[in-house]
Amino acid sequence: MSFRSLTLGAAAAAAFTLSAALIAGAAQAADAEKVTLGFAKCAHCLPMALTPGLAKGVAIEAINFNSGNDVLTALVSKSIDVAQVTYLHYITALDKGFDVVAVSGQVNGGSEVMAAKGIDLKAEDWDGLKALIAARKDKGEPLRVAASRGNAQDIHMRGAFQKHGINVNKDVQFINIPNPSDHAAALQRGEIDLICTVEPFASQIRNSGAGTRFALPYDQAAGNLTNLIVTRSDVIKEHPKAVEATVASVVALVEKLKTDRTVWVDTINKYTGMDKAVAAQSLENAAPDYAIHKDSTLAIAAMMRELKYITRDVAADAEKNLNYSFLEAVTGKPKSELGF
Repeated sequence: MSFRSLTLGAAAAAAFTLSAALIAGAAQAADAEKVTLGFAKCAHCLPMALTPGLAKGVAIEAINFNSGNDVLTALVSKSIDVAQVTYLHYITALDKGFDVVAVSGQVNGGSEVMAAKGIDLKAEDWDGLKALIAARKDKGEPLRVAASRGNAQDIHMRGAFQKHGINVNKDVQFINIPNPSDHAAALQRGEIDLICTVEPFASQIRNSGAGTRFALPYDQAAGNLTNLIVTRSDVIKEHPKAVEATVASVVALVEKLKTDRTVWVDTINKYTGMDKAVAAQSLENAAPDYAIHKDSTLAIAAMMRELKYITRDVAADAEKNLNYSFLEAVTGKPKSELGF
């Protein structure tokens, strides 16, 4: 047999092996369960777009929504299977009787209270803020305070204001701006005096000069807890392995974000068009964390009831619907080390 025929034979064998591997891989991908996952448009939410590339044993379709409220609506209407929302959305959903189950944390932080250009306030000067609010009330021109009602920043702000003796429903004029992308423009147009917004829009506002930092509103029951991964009980019952694989992709994402900020910045830039330097700045107020914090969740529920944000005591439901089993399976850790 000639050298040439041996070479051709080896090449054919290699080609056959490669072809078989590709076919096997394609078959495995075809067999993988499919999960639709929704995430919001904020600096700590957008990395969820990377989960399809980190997924093993599940085919994730990641869908971007304008806000966490939109993501929650899609989940409870069964348009998606898994949702990145916030601890606050979780409590609100339970209050309304929706079927939601928390399966993982994701990224915390991202909230910032900002004063419009021309508002004379020093950072963390709560006495100064209360004096300004009183002066504006005396003039019949209440201070205009904005947020996206129902998101983490809204509750962070309300809790912090309450702690400092400010009632958002009585002492100021609250303005709801549903889409965080519109916060910067509202400040620039002079429509509001103060806003609690989310990164990367806070960094965008600071860099444009439209506003300055007044406070990071973490001095309240929610602390800096922000993002939570939730699903429904029917999804868990019918597709437990797919849920576990999805949680595994979130855990892998969190570990990646702890060490690789470049991919995080690139994702923010891709979905918002924001300058990479601004995107990088926004990550100074972000903390990747896949744990589910039970005690803080219950404290948040109590605070939201006190603020009359929810209508009933949901503590029992909030604890019952924290499902640590997927995190335990993925990480090999007991729930006592995962926030329980």
